[in-house]
Amino acid sequence: MSRGTRTYNPGVESPRQNEFGGLTLAGFVDRLASSDPVPGGGSASAVAASLGAALVAMVASLSQGRPRYAQHDSMLAAAATNGRELAARFLRLADEDARAYAQFAEALKLPKEPEAAAEARKLATRRAARAAADIPLDCVEACLALVSTAEALAGRSNVNASSDLNVAALLAEAAARGAAANVLTNLPAVGDEEYAGKAMRRVEDLLREISKVANGTREAVMSGQARDPLELAARDAS
Repeated sequence: MSRGTRTYNPGVESPRQNEFGGLTLAGFVDRLASSDPVPGGGSASAVAASLGAALVAMVASLSQGRPRYAQHDSMLAAAATNGRELAARFLRLADEDARAYAQFAEALKLPKEPEAAAEARKLATRRAARAAADIPLDCVEACLALVSTAEALAGRSNVNASSDLNVAALLAEAAARGAAANVLTNLPAVGDEEYAGKAMRRVEDLLREISKVANGTREAVMSGQARDPLELAARDAS
């Protein structure tokens, strides 16, 4: 859900007529700054992650075909593909987050009386809240894939673009924490303690791993040292 569980509803569209990926950057920022309920924090987190994924694809692309990095060719090709796919995935998640808020807002406008209507409203609200928690959770999951790709590139890609990997890791970590906040905000409205407990534990595990990998990326970048191909690194670690 883009802006928590607040109950203001003006101007909510379901679904949005324009996907955020089709806007100019200035257009997205302008809409984010407006009084429109969407986009909000969830969509902003996903867009930030998309920028990080684009940086990963850029670094990989700048490294492909260079003799100095020939031993990493297969990894570079995979990272370039992963970066572009993740960038597109995060933009889809930004749209999905906005739609989830719109659905939650619609559920809140359902009648509270009579009793049968109130029950239908409660069920609709819980379903919408679960979707609004699931989507940012997907974003946190994808942030782990993003930062893992950045870490794989560190020390194995164009050294002139290594600082961009640091930025990608920072964006991934910030986006993950922003998306995680949206998960936790929406869990109480789901009305399912078992689901909420599992989701909270999953978020905590993901954030811990993302932070670890992001730190590893930064350390590898700051060292400036070339690293062995992933296959050799994995063998040495085993």
